[in-house]
Amino acid sequence: MSPTIKGEGVEFDPSTASLASLCQWAAKTYAYYPAIRDGDVTLSYRQLGEQATRAAAALISAGVAKDDSIGIWAPNCWQWLVVAMGAARAGVRIVPVNTRFKGTEAAYVLSTASAKLLFVVDGFLDTQYTASLEEYDLPELAQIVDLQTSAFEAFLQSGEDPAHLAAVEVRSSEVQPDDIAAVMFTSGTTGHPKGVMVRGGAMLRAFYGWRHALDIRPGDPYLIVNPYFHAFGFNGGILICMMCGGLNLPVAVFEPTRVLEFIERERVAMFPGPPALFQSLLNHPEVERYDLSSLRGCVTGAASIPVEMVVAMRERLGFETIVTAFGMTETSGLVTHTLRDDAPEVVASTSGCAIPNVEMRVVDDDGNDIAVGEAGELWVRGYQIAPGYMMGPGEVVPVADENGWLHTGDVVVMNHDGYIDITDRKKDMFIMGGFNAYPAEIERMMVEHAGVGLVAVIGVADERMGEVGAAFVVPSPQGAPTEQELIAWCREQMANYKVPRYVWFEDTLPLTASGKVQKPALRELAAKRLSES
Repeated sequence: MSPTIKGEGVEFDPSTASLASLCQWAAKTYAYYPAIRDGDVTLSYRQLGEQATRAAAALISAGVAKDDSIGIWAPNCWQWLVVAMGAARAGVRIVPVNTRFKGTEAAYVLSTASAKLLFVVDGFLDTQYTASLEEYDLPELAQIVDLQTSAFEAFLQSGEDPAHLAAVEVRSSEVQPDDIAAVMFTSGTTGHPKGVMVRGGAMLRAFYGWRHALDIRPGDPYLIVNPYFHAFGFNGGILICMMCGGLNLPVAVFEPTRVLEFIERERVAMFPGPPALFQSLLNHPEVERYDLSSLRGCVTGAASIPVEMVVAMRERLGFETIVTAFGMTETSGLVTHTLRDDAPEVVASTSGCAIPNVEMRVVDDDGNDIAVGEAGELWVRGYQIAPGYMMGPGEVVPVADENGWLHTGDVVVMNHDGYIDITDRKKDMFIMGGFNAYPAEIERMMVEHAGVGLVAVIGVADERMGEVGAAFVVPSPQGAPTEQELIAWCREQMANYKVPRYVWFEDTLPLTASGKVQKPALRELAAKRLSES
């Protein structure tokens, strides 16, 4: 039987809930808890529910039908949350658009999803989103609304007719857990991004376990640096806060000093993010002068982390509970996570075990199961697998194979307890002299050097060996070693085929909006440097 929470006589069961019912339940259960604080705007859960109802009515007034799509091309802000929950109440799919996208990329996403309306924040990152779309033909797009101008309030007022407000309740009652709640476009390295069709109920059911793993309590200040447009920010941020009654604290752009100040001022308790983000805080020269004693829980993942980093996050940043997790947009954002009582070595060296009612296999290139402890591709099957990719109006391509297995493309090793260690993406692996080299494994070892703050490794072409490793290193505060010193240290720590042949020191690494290193950008930079040398 699924666990439930009771509040004011209303029972919430994640296995049967929809996003519409979650929004209504949270507004009643946590009515007077603060739901979001963004600058000088604070909304309680009751007020968020009221604003979401207004937004849903406005969408209905604008002619947006159930299962239609709307785009949100904006940074983390309270208006983003209101629109998303309004869409949930109206049975409308949201299409979160990466704020780093250019006009051509956004136009492709909006056209593919047949978005009827678009919500933007013009001027964010010095980008005029509305103007960037002017040259593109988007016949389905009827209106663009700037969330941080008077146009947004005018939009909300457009639905205040009693008939539209009454229609919201009808729409909400029609929303089912298996309905598509979001179309999240993956940012692939080649070709067009693919629109993953994510079911609302699957998101809730998958992420519900986080509340227990992290001990999230009503009222906990929950810092969300992960972009709302990403599953880590939406599923693992917005929806978790609503299920647990957390205080959503949005940050539009990560900047270490600002985040440290934010944690101290807001007494942040929960703070999910990728490892590079926490390493940036640990590398901050004045991290010790900030009061971080409120920090209690953290979820991280998407890259390997050394045990020393987990220990440092506990001792220097103050986290009581650190959970590592693995997920993909195609898996509603989650497949595995560690448990609250797992040892630091387990947290650092694995991404946890499968969440309930989800199956995993580790297979060879022919799809045959391999022995425990050997590396192979991870396949996943379960309720949270998305039904398909939206490739265009009415065109859907299945995400999984004919037996329901999603081929993740991730190379993992599974232990006897069912915990997986992600050694790398299959496409990131390089072959040096006939040996498979996994950048994530090399990165995990290199960051243990006292002079290495951040590192990213890629494979580059080599006439004699086929491919060799190249490392981009951001030095730690105590200073960088020389290239020769670091390579010599690597030779002492790892097999020769893993040792990078090139080391380049950088001030920063190029990161995606969700905090992942942009390895395509590093490959371009490496090619340029090698051609010049």
